[in-house]
Amino acid sequence: MDQPFESQSRRTFLKQSAGICAGLSLGAESLVRAASQDDFGAKFSLPLGVYASYEKAALLKNYGCSYIEESVGGFLIPKNGDMQYAKNLQQLQSDQFPIRSYVILLPGDLKTLGPDANHEAILQRTDLALKRAKECGSKYIVFGSGASRVIPEGFDRNKAKAQHIELSKRMAPLAEKHGVTIALEPLNRGETNFINSLSEGVEIINEVNSPSFQLLCDIYHMLKEDEQADQIVKFGKHIVHCHIAEKQNRTPPGVAGDDFRPYLSALKKIKYKGGLSIECFVYQDFDSQSKKGIEVLQKQISEV
Repeated sequence: MDQPFESQSRRTFLKQSAGICAGLSLGAESLVRAASQDDFGAKFSLPLGVYASYEKAALLKNYGCSYIEESVGGFLIPKNGDMQYAKNLQQLQSDQFPIRSYVILLPGDLKTLGPDANHEAILQRTDLALKRAKECGSKYIVFGSGASRVIPEGFDRNKAKAQHIELSKRMAPLAEKHGVTIALEPLNRGETNFINSLSEGVEIINEVNSPSFQLLCDIYHMLKEDEQADQIVKFGKHIVHCHIAEKQNRTPPGVAGDDFRPYLSALKKIKYKGGLSIECFVYQDFDSQSKKGIEVLQKQISEV
C-alpha cells in the first residue's frame, strides 16, 4: 500500500539530512586531521646556526641563521687573555646576535683519562668557560674534545671509562651552578677511540645523572659510524643540541648532496626543538657554501 506523500517526503528529508550531516562530519574530520597535520608540519622548524668566528655573525644572520656557534678557545678563553674576552663580550653585546653554544672545550694536551689525566686543570677551565658562557647568554658548551679522551694503547678501557665518568660527575655541578648545559658529543673513531655512538654517550650521561649534563647528536659522526637514524628516537630524551655536515669530507649541506631527511625525520619524531648547527672546519668559500648549506637544510627540513 502506498504511503501518503507527506510521510514519504518527511522520510526522504530525514535520510537526506542524515546523509548530509554524515558527509559534513566526515569532511570536518578530514579538515581537522589535515589541519592538525599541517599544523604539526608547520611547527617543525629548527633554529639553524653555523660554527664560525663571531666576525661572521652579521653575514649568517642575513642568511637566515638564528644563532652562531663559537669555540671555547676562540671566544670564551682566547689565547690573548682576559682583555680579548672582554672585547669579544663587548662585540656580542653590540651586535646582539646570539651564540647558542661553544665547541672544543678542551685542548688535546689536557687529558680526561689515561696516565696523564689532569682533572683539576680541566675543572678550572670548565668552570671559567661555563661562567663566561652564562655571561654571554649562551645555553650550551659541547664536550667533544676527542684528542683529550683518546684511550692510550695498552691502558685499561674500564679504568679509562671510570676516569671519564668521575670527571664528568665533577663537571655537572659546575654546569648546574652556572645554568649552562654541558652537551656530551660522541665522535667517530677517526677522531677518538672512546664514546663513538649515542648509546655510549648515554651510558656516561646515566652515570652522571644530572639535567645539566646531556647529549649532543652530531649527524656527521653518526654517518661516519653508520649509526642509524632510529638511535635518535631511542635516545631522544637526552638530546639537547645537534651538529650536521656531509659524510665524506665534512662539507656543509649541498656540496656533495647528502640526504639528511631520515635523520631530520627522527628529530621531528622526538619533537626536537633545539639548535642544528653546520659544523665544518674547511670551506672552499665560506660565504657561498654556508649560505647554500642553510638553504639546503631549510628545504630538507620542510620535506620531512
